[in-house]
Amino acid sequence: MAAGHDHDDTREAGDDTRTAGASHVHAHAHAHAHSHVPAVIKHERPLWIAFGLTLVVLGVELAGALLSNSLALLSDAAHMLTDVAALGVSLFAVRLSRRPADARRSYGYARMEAIGALVNGGLLFLVAGYILWEAVQRFRSPEAVASTFMLVVACVGLVANLVSMKLLAAGSGESLNVKGAYLEVWSDMLGSLGVIVAALLIHFTGWSWVDPVVAVLLGLWVLPRTWILLRQAIHVLMQGVPAGLDVEAVRAAMRAVPGVGAVHDLHVWALGSREPILTAHVVLCEGHGEPDAVRAQVAQVLHEKFDIGHATLQVEARHCGGEGVHD
Repeated sequence: MAAGHDHDDTREAGDDTRTAGASHVHAHAHAHAHSHVPAVIKHERPLWIAFGLTLVVLGVELAGALLSNSLALLSDAAHMLTDVAALGVSLFAVRLSRRPADARRSYGYARMEAIGALVNGGLLFLVAGYILWEAVQRFRSPEAVASTFMLVVACVGLVANLVSMKLLAAGSGESLNVKGAYLEVWSDMLGSLGVIVAALLIHFTGWSWVDPVVAVLLGLWVLPRTWILLRQAIHVLMQGVPAGLDVEAVRAAMRAVPGVGAVHDLHVWALGSREPILTAHVVLCEGHGEPDAVRAQVAQVLHEKFDIGHATLQVEARHCGGEGVHD
């Protein structure tokens, strides 16, 4: 976002068409290059390592769940399965986000990360529903569980989850896509801990009902966090205002620029989780500055105060009069 360029629609500005006593000068300001392809693709290597680790542990846990007859371990394996899918979708999204804009997708593929997060959240909801249904069957007909084997496999899963969490932690605060994968690995880490506790209880007490109870608790624990992830992804896809941005504060900062009489048709949204985009009409009071200079100053304010690197501004020169112009 540090790079900058501005371009003017000088043809329109030259026309300076006057209608009903108002003069409209159209200009556009962009604070960075037109390409919406991320300049740097971060966190891909950790995603690949976490994907490989999770895939291996998935196989181990599936085999362990079948051999130990543990629903809690099967629940953890199911979460591992969604982890594999989540990491796969994340990697797919990262790859697609590299593709430049084209004639059909003028903004490129940056929104694939939000779509990936949406898919991940949907998978988690499906898995949680299946585990809850299976647990009800186990309560009705309790089954014996091989607790020692269950414990060993859960410990393997715990180690793999801790390694994956460490790898994904840095990217979880910068990308919805990586955050979705991190959330799933984190929930599965807690799942492995739950399975370990269940295995120990079953081993020392013989309480086989602990197995479906832990499975249910794991399913219920992950649902609220999944809903938060889905809500964030939907917010991006619905072109909601990026988190941390106050539209009225942005408008006030733009209006504070000398020569700006009003700001209207203000829209702020994001392509992904970290790239805010703004469009607005800026009313310039005649005799209070040059359109190009005011436009450039507004773009600079947006960049410095709100980290908005892509702003498309249409400047309209009008006679403001003594009362000014209302937004």
